[in-house]
Amino acid sequence: MNVIGYVRVSTDDQAASGLGLDAQRATIAGEAAKRGWSVTWVEDAGHSAKTLKRPGVTTALNLLAKGEAQVLVVAKLDRLSRSVQDFAATMDTARKQGWALVALDLGVDTTTPAGELVANVMAAVAQWERRVISDRTKDALAAAQARGTRLGRPRAIDAGLLLRIVGLRYDAGLSLRQIATVLNDEGMPTVRGGRCWHPATIRGLLHSHLLDQPAEAETDQSTTKKCRAV
Repeated sequence: MNVIGYVRVSTDDQAASGLGLDAQRATIAGEAAKRGWSVTWVEDAGHSAKTLKRPGVTTALNLLAKGEAQVLVVAKLDRLSRSVQDFAATMDTARKQGWALVALDLGVDTTTPAGELVANVMAAVAQWERRVISDRTKDALAAAQARGTRLGRPRAIDAGLLLRIVGLRYDAGLSLRQIATVLNDEGMPTVRGGRCWHPATIRGLLHSHLLDQPAEAETDQSTTKKCRAV
């Protein structure tokens, strides 16, 4: 069986015990000798494991995708990735493309039932972690919206034009549709450089303006409701 022996060190790892390139090769070579594997060596020297965007990883994955090797072997899982989510994604790719993944330090070995179980548990943990982070983010965004915090990027609009729209709405008493008509008749470009203003766009700009002035937004509840209702 042809396997990819992947080894990696970052600059900080060079002097660390047990993490050198030679030590990793020796560990993989020993396992290969037991199993009768033919090893093709791929290395990333001086690269961090923060992401999988590394020359050696790219080379290894290309060889595996082409069927030129059947197994990706690492001495320690953190040599491939320190992210459980990246590991889970790699394992999913391996499953779809029909090659195996072996991490000798943790007993991850998708060529065996027991090793595949360990890998699946780690993938499940990664999925759970993503769900927890997603739920926490949604809860935080909902709480921010309840406090009246603007979400997303602020609208890029000329201050003078915004004040004019505010004046047409609250001083002149025009409806959202009437304001849009005035701007369209004048040929005024929209915030994104378009040619047509819509009531919904005016509503969004006015709402954004109110969020920038919390005291005014809190004391003038009727104005806010009127803007949203039109």
